[in-house]
Amino acid sequence: MRHLVRHLLRLVSLVLVLMAFAVSAGQAQQVAAPQILTLDQNRLFSEALYGKALTARSLAATQNLASENSQIEADLAAEEASLTTRRPTLTAADFAKLAADFDQKVERIRAAQDAKDKQLVTDRDAGRKQFFEAASPVLAELMRSLGAYAILNRGSVLLSFDSIDVTDRAIAALDARIGDGTKAPAQSTAPTDPALIAPAPPVPNP
Repeated sequence: MRHLVRHLLRLVSLVLVLMAFAVSAGQAQQVAAPQILTLDQNRLFSEALYGKALTARSLAATQNLASENSQIEADLAAEEASLTTRRPTLTAADFAKLAADFDQKVERIRAAQDAKDKQLVTDRDAGRKQFFEAASPVLAELMRSLGAYAILNRGSVLLSFDSIDVTDRAIAALDARIGDGTKAPAQSTAPTDPALIAPAPPVPNP
């Protein structure tokens, strides 16, 4: 009987030791929670629904401008060919005036189309800026929920563990909150100190 009691006491002691070890391990895991998170901003923009919508609109506008430029070039080429055909029937002075007028027209059109191209770049950059402004409170909530103090752009971090990357979570949270951008994002009470979230990298010109 005493042998059985000793055996039971040993089992109880072992269980208590294991429980204490489990509690200590859990506390250690809590202490070891990452204070810094990383985020692939380019992937966030390219894979989130809102970013995809902005990219699609920018691409459509670029393609429309390219089609417009092609049509303008065709029209100007036809006009130039017509002017060349008429040259034998015109006096030198009349032809010179028509040629000068045509050159001025070409320059005006070229300047107008260049302005449109620059505006596309401006609009694209503005859209990306608006995207990250909309993402900022979502990222702040994610940061707070994970007990972190900052989110850094993964591209600017020399070395990090994959376990602290929250890109997938951020994409899911942003899709749930904003969708493709056609619905207004819900108001957030999370802190959005811009110093805590690295700015989006600039977009190179095409």
